[in-house]
Amino acid sequence: MTSPTSQQLYRFLEDRFTCAQACTECARACAVRASLVDPGGTEIQERARRLGIMCAEVCDATCRALSEENRQDEEGIRVRVDWCRSVCLECANAFDAHPGAESAAAGCRACADACAVFLETLE
Repeated sequence: MTSPTSQQLYRFLEDRFTCAQACTECARACAVRASLVDPGGTEIQERARRLGIMCAEVCDATCRALSEENRQDEEGIRVRVDWCRSVCLECANAFDAHPGAESAAAGCRACADACAVFLETLE
């Protein structure tokens, strides 16, 4: 087993921080967007609201996991980040159907992209 180079370690830490930061921004955007959707609205509105809440929770938990200093198993991090990426894309697609939700959808996609980049670092 070889040790990572300082360049690889730097990229890993940078991508991890970028992913955590994108998760935080996405969580905020989703929470705000979900709060603006009427809970008694149409089925499409209710789906967007629920996905927004779930995305905010998943992103928040992922950010916390990425921010922890203790040793974490790589496979657990990989699964969590991939789940976050998937939920963010689903939420972005749901927000696309709602006028005024463009910013939240973009935040979800940015988070999904940051998660994908971080996953590449783990390979």
